[in-house]
Amino acid sequence: MDIFAAIADERRQLAEQLSSLSSQQQATQSLCEAWTVHDVIAHLTMPLDVSMARFAVAMLVAGGNFDLANRRLTRRQAAQPFEGLINLLQRKADSRFTPPGEGPEAPLTDVIVHGLDVRWPLGLPCEVPEGRATVALNALMKAPASVVQKGALDGLRFEATDLDWRYGDGATVSAPAHVLLLAITGRAEAAEMLRGDGAATLKRRIAA
Repeated sequence: MDIFAAIADERRQLAEQLSSLSSQQQATQSLCEAWTVHDVIAHLTMPLDVSMARFAVAMLVAGGNFDLANRRLTRRQAAQPFEGLINLLQRKADSRFTPPGEGPEAPLTDVIVHGLDVRWPLGLPCEVPEGRATVALNALMKAPASVVQKGALDGLRFEATDLDWRYGDGATVSAPAHVLLLAITGRAEAAEMLRGDGAATLKRRIAA
């Protein structure tokens, strides 16, 4: 699979789905804590709009903390009108930016999970193509603590019920792939849909 092509397609599909949202829908709380739908799109467009020089300055100000610099730049990005952000997401969908030290799996996982963050509360279809879901799930199994809570996955076996994917050993946590993507990244709403003898353990860890 061409991961960069998949990233571009995910961006374009999301932009098309959200292009006609009302102002009320834009202000809807996403599954990503403290971010509205508008804020999530600002986050997804930030690396498409911010120069490397500007990002380097933000990193210096944040003491080298990538996640802190990312959050601060996202807040500034969110000051732009929603329509402009949607146009930017579509216009620069082919960008090949990857976070320092990471491959294209990282931005693919980012756009998939954050796409689910806005689609879920808006009642939009949440299906993720099988190949892309597999790449994202595998990436999350090795993700840093800023993406997946440290220790949250220990001693658990994850199984997708809608595709041939499983990972780990221990008590089983099962659900459709898009639910696993959200639950593994700490979304409590999705965790309620988990099944298996390890589901309660993951829920407790997410809530901690």
